[in-house]
Amino acid sequence: MLFYLNHQRNLKHILITMINKDNEAYKTISEVAELLNLVNTKTGKVSTHTLRFWEKEFKQIKPKIFAGNRRYYDSKSIEILKKIKFLLKVKGMTIKGVKNQLLDDESDLDVEMNTSINTKNILKSKLTKISNIIKDLKK
Repeated sequence: MLFYLNHQRNLKHILITMINKDNEAYKTISEVAELLNLVNTKTGKVSTHTLRFWEKEFKQIKPKIFAGNRRYYDSKSIEILKKIKFLLKVKGMTIKGVKNQLLDDESDLDVEMNTSINTKNILKSKLTKISNIIKDLKK
């Protein structure tokens, strides 16, 4: 019984450590693919091959490769990957266009929210339209 309780405490400690993993810690390729929601829609598995491809195309991505060829990404690389995903998948840019955008440090991207300033303006205009409709209904 004592062994079982110690085992449960150890498992709880491991789970809490994994949940509270510091943002500055290195993340595995699977963790990054999951974070970026790079999931194969047919199989439901994370698409790590996309990250490997981007790694070859964009020299700004520099994962640490340790024993066994395992890739570990730091927070800087993850932020760059977020930008790349947004520009390619949401904005529909070409790889060449994304490369040019990454060279420009003055980016208008809000990487945390994975949105662009333009998207925020669209939301603002929709809210204005709704507000105008409500005003018209009150007349």
